[in-house]
Amino acid sequence: MDSIPTTDGGFVRVAAVGDIHLGTDCSGLLRPAFSVLPACADLLLLAGDLTRHGTVEEAEVVAREVAGIGVPVVAVLGNHDYHAGEEKAVAAALSAAGVTVLEGEAATFPVAGHTVGVAGTKGFCGGFVGRCAGEFGEPEMKAFVRTARRSADGLNTALGELADADCAVRIALTHFAPVPDTLAGEPLEIYPFLGSYLLAEAIDSSGADLAVHGHAHHGTEHGMTVGGVRVRNVAQPVIDRAFALYQLPLGENGRRG
Repeated sequence: MDSIPTTDGGFVRVAAVGDIHLGTDCSGLLRPAFSVLPACADLLLLAGDLTRHGTVEEAEVVAREVAGIGVPVVAVLGNHDYHAGEEKAVAAALSAAGVTVLEGEAATFPVAGHTVGVAGTKGFCGGFVGRCAGEFGEPEMKAFVRTARRSADGLNTALGELADADCAVRIALTHFAPVPDTLAGEPLEIYPFLGSYLLAEAIDSSGADLAVHGHAHHGTEHGMTVGGVRVRNVAQPVIDRAFALYQLPLGENGRRG
């Protein structure tokens, strides 16, 4: 279990996974693993690409895997979840099962007498400092970059709301990567399509204790923003298990990003 030391002994236990890509033939695949979560985690984060093709039928499979598992479930959608153009219905199917689906929004949860906050957005492409797309030229290119900027702005606002709520722990949840560190192992040529530095700017600007993402199947689990916020790539092919577990300290001795 990945943990950050604390002196008061209080932790929030975060389970996280992305890129599970469930299809209609996957009913019951992850339910046995998720059923043990109340014994080892305080909440479950789903970092997008929950379905194969973004259909409502696939989303209903995901919903059944996590419904009533005994801990709060928080999700963002990924690019696969948008593929069929049914992303609103996909989100609705998850919400009907009790999943909190975020897109430029924040949610808070009580843990051991403290408030834990999660700010989430899908994120988008664009690349990283020194090798990124610019908002210049053709309308298509401007629209591409503006999509990434709008997503990062939503994350920034949501994290700011959590700061105002005086959360003991703040977590940024995205599908696309905020840093290139966790892309190590992917071809350099596709880095601009795996994430955006704008997400990391938002995280460092408003502060967080942990950033969690997926999308990069051949990447690396551990990374960090320039501002020192720990980043974890929880794409299932990377963590190679049903979920990863992280411990974050609660209370006044907790680390803040």
